[in-house]
Amino acid sequence: MGTLRPFGATHLAILAAVPLAAAALAAAVRARPGLARPLCRVLAAVIAVNELLWYRHGVALGWLDPPHGLPLDLCDVVLWLAVYALATLTPWALEAVYFLGLAGSGMALLTPDLADVPFPSYAAVQFFLAHGAIVASVLFLVLAGLLRPRPGAWWRTLVGVNLYALAVALVNARFGTNYMYLCEKPRSGSLLDLFGPWPWYILGGEAVAALLLFLLSLPFRGERERRSRAPGGLRLP
Repeated sequence: MGTLRPFGATHLAILAAVPLAAAALAAAVRARPGLARPLCRVLAAVIAVNELLWYRHGVALGWLDPPHGLPLDLCDVVLWLAVYALATLTPWALEAVYFLGLAGSGMALLTPDLADVPFPSYAAVQFFLAHGAIVASVLFLVLAGLLRPRPGAWWRTLVGVNLYALAVALVNARFGTNYMYLCEKPRSGSLLDLFGPWPWYILGGEAVAALLLFLLSLPFRGERERRSRAPGGLRLP
């Protein structure tokens, strides 16, 4: 086994598969609206089971060694938030997953931190399945016309992320960890490399995050709420 070459044929195929899967699911719901809730719950179950199996694998190999190896990175939080949002269709959770799933998990798919991970291997496959399922789920909800973020959702999400990052920074300071890459950039290279050393790359990342969340809100600006939509902009069959 070798390593995955960024934007090589295999990587591009994985990236293409995510929106194609979302489009297929959205087409199924548009053809049969009654499938919306069951499909959401199936997606929630797939994401949750995949992650629980990963935790079991990590425990077996000794990777989970608290305080190291805990699911405290933003992608971990977004993953379980996606499970909750898909299972319950709670408006605020769906909005947060929309912004963070596309901006965070989407960036992880584009710049995977797999420099030391053989491909294909369980670790690499699990990485793409976990992040790809989140992005595909969000795209599915949007393409099917099921999700419309409320006005101001992007900056509320940004505030929430910063409050969580503050809590994680305290954990890093106390235990010498590097959750959310707040102490050191990914070794495999990422967009953060454009912003220089610590702490400047954190400020650069903050600006990029704000810009991405704002841009993701633009497709929904000016939309009027309809009575056929549930609170929070989720229109259910």
